[in-house]
Amino acid sequence: MIGLWDTTGNEVVKALAAERRSAGGVASGMALTLIVVVDEKRVRDAEAAATIAAAAHPCRLLVVVRSDVDRDRNRLDAEIVVGGRLGPCEAVVMRMYGRLALHAESVVMPLLVPDVPVVTWWHGEPPEEIATDFLGVVADRRITDSAQATDPIAALRQRARDYVSGDTDLAWTRITPWRTLVAGAFDTTEAQLTEATVVAPPSDPTAALMRGWLRSRLDIKPRWDRTREYPRMREVQLRCANGDELTLTREDSVATFRRTGQEDRILPLVRRPLGDELAEELRRLGTDQVYAEALGAFAGLTNLDRRPSQRVHVWKDPATAQRAEAGVTAHATTNNTSS
Repeated sequence: MIGLWDTTGNEVVKALAAERRSAGGVASGMALTLIVVVDEKRVRDAEAAATIAAAAHPCRLLVVVRSDVDRDRNRLDAEIVVGGRLGPCEAVVMRMYGRLALHAESVVMPLLVPDVPVVTWWHGEPPEEIATDFLGVVADRRITDSAQATDPIAALRQRARDYVSGDTDLAWTRITPWRTLVAGAFDTTEAQLTEATVVAPPSDPTAALMRGWLRSRLDIKPRWDRTREYPRMREVQLRCANGDELTLTREDSVATFRRTGQEDRILPLVRRPLGDELAEELRRLGTDQVYAEALGAFAGLTNLDRRPSQRVHVWKDPATAQRAEAGVTAHATTNNTSS
């Protein structure tokens, strides 16, 4: 590992090139560039997940940690790891302070691997509009996690309003095992599904997307049985036109599948590590049409997959918004004092 403290973007590029030369074959065959936007307290979690994902998708990992954007003095600290503790990848962990943190692309762009896709993953509160973050605009694929938001359901609705081709969310990835089991339940029947119920907490974005998926695939409106008894989606109930009922209930790492007239079956339904979820999303670098349809069905929006596939960067300075808010507060205080 090479540590560079209070450095510049040029020095980071030079140090990475030198480390690649010394690493030799370890640093070859990059499949993509993975940009991770994360705050300081989640850096280790992000590195652990990226290490798992890199085992399946060798990549250049660029971790951007933004801190103290109001700081008077800009500073860049960087760690460079090639073929070391982060697995078969080239990793640069960049901690940016001051106004530099608002222009992370000035450091990141020279570090992108030529002629390979770029994926940006926000491990934390997702941006309200991805167009306001250049690191999202430059990416071919963008991965958010609505579960990290203060209000996950509102964040998921915002993802639908802001959606363009190439967007995805890890809440969608987490229901892949559920969707596999539910779809498999219909391999031996041709009965039409007439009703569906999802049992889950009211703030669970995976339940919202499960309902959206069922609605988009089967043209029904599933009910949401909101319960606070369980921390995450607990059960999917299905009723067919012939009267059969199918129920999939999770208990720890297994699911019990019940069907009218048949014995119960125990099926695996393991909660996967974050790195496995990330690796799944890195397999697909184009449009996930099924996700777009499920997200649109949940949010009541149509034709998400027909939206333009490119965004135009919209510069948004948080300092300007803070000054405007402070001005409004000062004006209100003056008015109150005058009255």
